[in-house]
Amino acid sequence: MDEQADPRLELYLLSDGTGETATHAVEAAATQFQKQFRVRTFSEIRHESQVHRIMDRAAEAKALVVFTLVNEPLTQVVRDLAVEKGVPAVDLLGPLISSLANHYGLVPQFRPGVLHSFGEDYFNRVEAVEFAVQHDDGANLHTLHQADLVLAGVSRTSKTPLSMYLAHRGYKTGNVPIVPGIDPPRELLELRPDKVVGLVVDATVLLEIRRARMRQLGAPPYLTYADMDAVKDELRRARRLFRAQKWKILNITDKAVEETAARVLEFHSPRKR
Repeated sequence: MDEQADPRLELYLLSDGTGETATHAVEAAATQFQKQFRVRTFSEIRHESQVHRIMDRAAEAKALVVFTLVNEPLTQVVRDLAVEKGVPAVDLLGPLISSLANHYGLVPQFRPGVLHSFGEDYFNRVEAVEFAVQHDDGANLHTLHQADLVLAGVSRTSKTPLSMYLAHRGYKTGNVPIVPGIDPPRELLELRPDKVVGLVVDATVLLEIRRARMRQLGAPPYLTYADMDAVKDELRRARRLFRAQKWKILNITDKAVEETAARVLEFHSPRKR
């Protein structure tokens, strides 16, 4: 999320655990904007002095603070300093914990790090994330067969963020671009069809995404990459390939990453190895 981030769009994530919960929430929210946010994560927060230092930095950077602290005294320190320093702060866990406690008459543990204890599931997710990074954008095709899921699609169809989201759910996910004029790699075509999902998107939406990307990079605005006829042709050819390979086809138009991921898992969860 930090690559080519706008320095004005700074986020500070505070957690008394790993920070993974806040990261997931911010990543999901960030998909609604065609912007790159600069994210600073502060994990294992245990002392007021840490909170004071971080809030001072946040005020100086004019950052938005997002926090997942289950320790109520520390949570109150963040709230008080946010008001004192004029720093906007969002409590992701507090309201939900309170609602669960009040509705069901339960008493929360208020124990930091409970969500991400270092059990087998944690290490499976770490392994899945490492796999997704190593198999992003068609890399390391020789081990692609080890994936639980593989995403295929033309450029700018959200393959990478969707791969990472699925990886954080524990699924080893690779993604392979479908490039005009280049045959899809043999390693992709030889996979079991039930492992692969072909991603498509509305041509008008894809065109705008690509043009926005080219403006961001300072590239000429009317290359074939961002030409409507060429985009439609790419999508037609991709659909033809997906049907020929008997892959599931998923239209991601106007869908958030988590919504798309849920649909992918509807296709594949029963088959996960």
